[in-house]
Amino acid sequence: MKKTVSFAKNAANVFFHITTRCNLKCSHCYINYGQHGDKTLPLETVVSWLKLFYEPQKTANLVLLGGEPTLHPDLAAIVEAAGQTGYGSVTIDTNGYLFYDILDKVSPGQVDYLSFSLDGATEATNDRIRGKGCYEACTQGIRRAVEKGFSVSLIYTVSRENLHELADMPSLLKDLGVHRFFIQVIGIRGKSAESGKDDLQLTRRQWEDNVFPVAEKVAESGITVTYPKVFLEPGEVFECGGNVAENYFIFPNGRVYRCPLCEDFPVHSMEIKDGRLQSTPKINEADLFALDIPEGCVMNKLVQGGNISYGKDGKPVCKIACCLLKEEIPAS
Repeated sequence: MKKTVSFAKNAANVFFHITTRCNLKCSHCYINYGQHGDKTLPLETVVSWLKLFYEPQKTANLVLLGGEPTLHPDLAAIVEAAGQTGYGSVTIDTNGYLFYDILDKVSPGQVDYLSFSLDGATEATNDRIRGKGCYEACTQGIRRAVEKGFSVSLIYTVSRENLHELADMPSLLKDLGVHRFFIQVIGIRGKSAESGKDDLQLTRRQWEDNVFPVAEKVAESGITVTYPKVFLEPGEVFECGGNVAENYFIFPNGRVYRCPLCEDFPVHSMEIKDGRLQSTPKINEADLFALDIPEGCVMNKLVQGGNISYGKDGKPVCKIACCLLKEEIPAS
């Protein structure tokens, strides 16, 4: 049964980009070197920054990102440090190449999920988006991780370029032994924003006609599915994650955002300087969170307003939910 995953009031979700280096050049990559930096953080810095976002009285969940985080030579030590600090869960997002033999350096007991990115059910579609050879590397990486006992999730960033293969994913997920499936909406930021394409995101009809049936089919096969809420129903209240939840998106240059849609712009509400977490001067993203508009999410209206439809009265047909609000269908 589908349910909306409410924002956690007593938990911190830390999305830590420990490097912006990557071996791939995906067409929808959101990393922006001008805004995020172009370096790999040293181990000592990562460990000290992890402590800035951990509070013993709250549950702290960590997602290690890049770039490609397995390109960080000290990733295993970072995972160990996160556990010692007290983080309740640790996830590694990876493109599947799994550098530095990371599967042999961390254990399933240290990592809650290895989360792989695959953007096509076939090699042709995935590699057109992510680069030649990615499909084979990712699927092989998933099989190796499953064989070693890791819990594995898979992220499919759906756009009009790969929507036609979303329906083929349930059988592939089952074959690979995936435990959780994340369907993600493509954000118009980073390379997607630079491409000039204004038709990457799905319409509401495309989203509901394609994502919902696939999600139900995957759940029926025994795999939990999570995807963004995206469109609010009439009467549903809009909540901004920046106001009601603790989500931190950390980049190597010290910028800390509360909203991922802001990441192409220097409007971060926090930054790390001299080892301390500090608030930034106004005007920043936090000031935008306070705005109340008929369209729902202010940042969606500003940076990717193409997914908003208006009626003849000039009012939005429906509000756009916070991009951090998810729906989930548990495994049957």
